[in-house]
Parts: sequence; structure tokens; C-alpha cells
Amino acid sequence: MTSVWLRPEPDRRRRQPQLSRESITVAAVELLDAEGVDGLTMRRLAVALGVTSTALYWHVETRDDVLDLAVDHVFGAVPIPEKTEWRADARTLVRGWRRAMLDHPWAAALIGRPMLGPNVLARTEFLQEALSRGGLKDRELTVATRLLANYVIGAALTEATWRASSAADREAARRHVTAAYPTLVASRHLAGPERDDDEIFERGLDVILR
Repeated sequence: MTSVWLRPEPDRRRRQPQLSRESITVAAVELLDAEGVDGLTMRRLAVALGVTSTALYWHVETRDDVLDLAVDHVFGAVPIPEKTEWRADARTLVRGWRRAMLDHPWAAALIGRPMLGPNVLARTEFLQEALSRGGLKDRELTVATRLLANYVIGAALTEATWRASSAADREAARRHVTAAYPTLVASRHLAGPERDDDEIFERGLDVILR
């Protein structure tokens, strides 16, 4: 099926003047933030917008369309920095990307979908342009981009999942590790509240950018 980004928005506003892709997207993000991906259905989205489910299909064809729109909307919150030194630019962008993923914990798991929205592409273009200024090109540029993307997505997904777990589950996980995995204990693999995810992320980013 053709991506929502490759199809023009139907000019049917006279039928539902209060609806547009933008209004559908904003409502979808609010529902996703509250209920997660499993909680997003076309019926519930229609109720949130005060329209019938049929009305939504004048603007989107499937639930997948809505998810693609929502992910791109989240990327729109990632600031595109003013150009300075290439490593600083890449760091600023990736740091903002992680923050956006943590603000919307459902988003990281959807990044594997085709990413053709304008917000995603603008930020990917900025990242690759910064890496190009650092001397990377061709296959090296592809590898570096993929490495940074996988790092931030993995970090955000891991952190969001850990934070969403209950205190009891986290403590049970720590006890399980302590019982038989001394190297993991020494590295503070499942450290408590004192664990600084921001510091861990920044130090990992240092390694990649070097």
C-alpha cells in the first residue's frame, strides 16, 4: 500500500470541515500518549474528534496511516539547531530526538516503519549533512547514520520500557540478577534510582561521535 506521505490529502473538506490530517494527527498523538499503540483504534479516534469513523476515511485510508502521521508529528518537536561544529550539531539533534521519544514512549517502537514524513526527512537531512561536514560520505555516511539512529531508538525504547515497569517488577529484576550474574552486578546493569540515564546516553554518544 502506498505511504500516506505519497498520497495527497483528499479535497473533501466541505463534507467534514472540522477535519484535516493535522487535526486527526493531533488527536491521535493525544490518544497514543494516554493509551499507547494498542489503545489507538479508528473508532476511538473518531469519538475523540466528535465524528463518525467513516469521516476519518475521507482523510486517511488505514490505522497505519494515522501511526505514520503521529510519528512524524513527534519528530516535529525535535529542534533543528543552527549549524556550528559538526559533532555538536549531530549531538544536539540526537539529544533532542531522544527527548521526543521519551516524551512519547510509544513512538520509538514505530520507527521501523517507512519514514517519509517531512519532519523525519528534514531532521535526517540535517544529521547527514552534519556528518558529511565531518568527512563521511557514501557507505561510511550510511553506516554512521544508521548507527546513531539505532542508538537513540534503542536507548529511548529501553529507558521508556524500564520507566513504565512497576517498582516491584524492577526490584524483582535486580534480585534475579544479583543472585547469579556478578559481572552485571559490578557494572550496575540494573541500578536503582541513582542510575543516570542521561549520563549513560551522553557517554555512549561520545563514543560513537569519536
